[in-house]
Amino acid sequence: MIKRKIDSYLREYYQESGNALLITGARQVGKTYSIREFGKTFKSFIEINFIENPDAIGLFKDARGTADILMRLSTIANVPLIKGETLIFFDEVQECPDIVTAIKFLVDEGSFRYILSGSLLGVELKDIRSVPVGYMGVKQMFPMDFEEFITCVGINEDVIASVKDAWTNRRPVDEFIHNKMIELFRLYLIVGGMPAAVSKYLESNNLQEVLAVQQEIIQLYKKDIAKYDPDNKLYIEEIFSLIPPELNAKNKRFILKSLNANAKYDRYENSFLWLKNAGVAIPVYNVEEPKVPLLLARSRNLLKLFLNDIGLLAAQYANGIQMRIIKGDKDINFGSIYENAIAQELVAHGLEPYYYNNKKRGELDFIVEQNGTVLPIEVKSGKDYTSHRALSNIMDCEEYDLSEALVLNNDNLTVGGRITYVPVYMVMFLEKDKLAVQTYKIELDGLK
Repeated sequence: MIKRKIDSYLREYYQESGNALLITGARQVGKTYSIREFGKTFKSFIEINFIENPDAIGLFKDARGTADILMRLSTIANVPLIKGETLIFFDEVQECPDIVTAIKFLVDEGSFRYILSGSLLGVELKDIRSVPVGYMGVKQMFPMDFEEFITCVGINEDVIASVKDAWTNRRPVDEFIHNKMIELFRLYLIVGGMPAAVSKYLESNNLQEVLAVQQEIIQLYKKDIAKYDPDNKLYIEEIFSLIPPELNAKNKRFILKSLNANAKYDRYENSFLWLKNAGVAIPVYNVEEPKVPLLLARSRNLLKLFLNDIGLLAAQYANGIQMRIIKGDKDINFGSIYENAIAQELVAHGLEPYYYNNKKRGELDFIVEQNGTVLPIEVKSGKDYTSHRALSNIMDCEEYDLSEALVLNNDNLTVGGRITYVPVYMVMFLEKDKLAVQTYKIELDGLK
């Protein structure tokens, strides 16, 4: 069984809230599998897939109220509906927009618990987050992150805890463990985080079979492009296909002229947004200054475009590259591969990555907001990781007053002033701040 972080999230959510929950995310990231596993904790679990069972869409058509919906539901359920102990799972809800309206009344009625899932929801139901306010939470799922991956391949919690302790206290990791973690990270670059690919690796250790699974997923994404946006499918598929070669270019920025010599961003903007909203790609926009909030300094048309899964990126490079990556072949340009893995990890942990580029100071691979400040991140796959002109320029700038920067690389952890040289696998510990409860009371005594 593949364990995911979403497992504990689901348990806590349904213990603390009576609301429904919508799980979003790209196809093949493991939404349905995780929900089914969670469903085993209920006495009764009912799954309704609106693609496999299109007649079920009629459950909500012309229904005269909640009682009518539940009566209709009981006619197609293959297990008993037990009040207070039944989880009802509506899958592929993008095919049945009426469910979003109905869920408010079903939750209000209170007899059963509800969980929903679907793909391309950012595309199909653009306002889904605002519809059932107060009745349904939304949680986005991503491919397995590095920590989930190493847990699945057999690394125990004590080893991960010891590595995290080294991260927290800014000290080197045990050398044996460090070397194994680097080896595992390189394996992750090939297998990636799609559960089907990870499962195939665990059962066979055959990288060619893993590659076949990944190529099937890529073809599935291309079919989705043709199905859900037929008017712009040529633009979207061309952008999707250009991600690997564009990342392999010197500056890794997505160059519109690769699509068309006269291309303008306005014409293609919706295609980029489609890939983002479908969960297929990760756009990382340029910021003009490393100051919070980064969103205000974001450029609208300068971006790098990464794939949602590092394994899918590696699968699109030359055949036979898998073993060369694992062995750290010096002839391979690891820059794009490492950066895609880092972008994927940051997004999965709730961080919004940007990059910085300035003609005078140079370019930084990533910038994120953490603890109310800007954290610059450089990614170095080679041995000259202490050479970083742009990062040094930024850190020396009194105007920005940055307290720390990270250089992710293959060596063990060392600290050099305000720059911490961190093993690349430690990106798994970078997470979005947990907001503390903030209260403020204004004094009105003089106005009463």
